[in-house]
Amino acid sequence: MLSASISLESRFVGAYLGLAIGDALGASVEFMTPNEIRHQFGVHQKIIGGGWLNLKAGQVTDDTTMALALGGAILEDADVNAFSIADAFSQWLRNKPVDVGNTVRRGIVHYRNSGQPVSPENEYDAGNGACMRCLPIALHTFGQAREDVQMASRLQAHITHHNKVSDAGTECIIFLVQMALQGATKPQMLAGPVAELLLNYPCYVFRDKKCDNPSAYIVDTLRAVFQSIFDTDDFETCLIDVVNRGGDADTTGTIAGMLAGGLYGVEAIPAAWLKSLNSDIRAACEYQAREFYARSEANGT
Repeated sequence: MLSASISLESRFVGAYLGLAIGDALGASVEFMTPNEIRHQFGVHQKIIGGGWLNLKAGQVTDDTTMALALGGAILEDADVNAFSIADAFSQWLRNKPVDVGNTVRRGIVHYRNSGQPVSPENEYDAGNGACMRCLPIALHTFGQAREDVQMASRLQAHITHHNKVSDAGTECIIFLVQMALQGATKPQMLAGPVAELLLNYPCYVFRDKKCDNPSAYIVDTLRAVFQSIFDTDDFETCLIDVVNRGGDADTTGTIAGMLAGGLYGVEAIPAAWLKSLNSDIRAACEYQAREFYARSEANGT
């Protein structure tokens, strides 16, 4: 299934850099409506910083830095250990990230107070915070059994987001990333994880109307991401499409970026975007991606 024209290593690195690129590109227009974006930019297509967080050009948000914290914990342990990951998230919060979601903060505080890396199940915790950072799970569990992938996903997700709708969406994205790494086609992706998600959780149906101004509710987020991924044919067009929808644009950009990077490989990412990305973040993403790739190769997957 793996296309000979795009190497597996290119897909690993492309997914990680795509995550950060989507974050940095989308952060400039987060919480803006499509009309506001059109009025200010025409089409937003450059990594310029700014936005409500007043970021420097190429700076990323909590989406990328949480993914790196998760990836670092997994690489250090060579395993998905909920306590190590919760410790990494706690340290991440101490480092005063530029932004923190309410559910993420509450989950980390719960861990600090209780010593348990599992938040209570909550029907209202169906935000996109566990999904935005899930790429290291997809890379670490690449080639593993479905049940092991789901268990790993929930170990990291439930530290902050203990919710069935969030679990289902996050696991769908992980399976889609892994299919992209294998060189699967979009029809195969739609017929597999996406069809299963829509069957079990019809709230994720995304073909009924255009999803603009998506909220941080994971259903809204993934409906926008699915439309952008499956209705475009290259990395750049996909990312421009999804962030110009506005709303929680850093996170839609993050999730679409990891998928598109896995689909098209690192060579498909525009050079200008790579050059604009913060150099330390770029180096950290490349390092973790190549470490996960090397370990996957060593394990024969």
